[in-house]
Amino acid sequence: MFKKILIANRGEIACRVMKTARKMGIKTVAVYSDADRDALHVEMADEAVHIGPPAAAESYLVIEKILEACKATGAEAVHPGYGFLSERAAFPVALAKAGIVFIGPNPKAIAAMGDKIESKKAAAAANVSTVPGYLGEIADVTHAVKIAGEIGYPVMIKASAGGGGKGMRVAWSKQEIADGFTSSRNGHGQLRRRPDVHREVYRQSAPYRNPGSGR
Repeated sequence: MFKKILIANRGEIACRVMKTARKMGIKTVAVYSDADRDALHVEMADEAVHIGPPAAAESYLVIEKILEACKATGAEAVHPGYGFLSERAAFPVALAKAGIVFIGPNPKAIAAMGDKIESKKAAAAANVSTVPGYLGEIADVTHAVKIAGEIGYPVMIKASAGGGGKGMRVAWSKQEIADGFTSSRNGHGQLRRRPDVHREVYRQSAPYRNPGSGR
């Protein structure tokens, strides 16, 4: 049993982890940016460490800052929550090197499932049904238009390393392909430092199930 864990996240997920840890008699450490200084998860934690400016790319997504917070507080393990560093295979690797336990999947699983292109390849190799689309990285707008013509409109453009609906665009024409491709690559690519984009058929009335919520 751990005596103290750090939650490398914010908001509801951080609060939920802290509530469970408290019931188990485990002390918690929160991390926060300038924007979250007065957030509930900071108030709930036994300790809190400031990790930088509001931009996630300069705070919550910086592995070195999380490691420093662990060392400063003596946290034995890190719970990543969801999003942020939970999808970076390099995170648990860095923690292991520092002698800190990662509460989550192994790095190989994260690497495979954190990238939509690689995860679809893995699913296809295991004969799991996937949404029809282009199984690979799209090079540029010209390539994107060509693939859309082969798949058939409408199509869904997705940032390979996207999550939570970010980096997704529906395109019904060549012009929307061009606009959506550029937006997906530049917008979400900057946050995740992964500009890869891929494409699937868009099912307008398909039922949606979120395996994480049970809905």
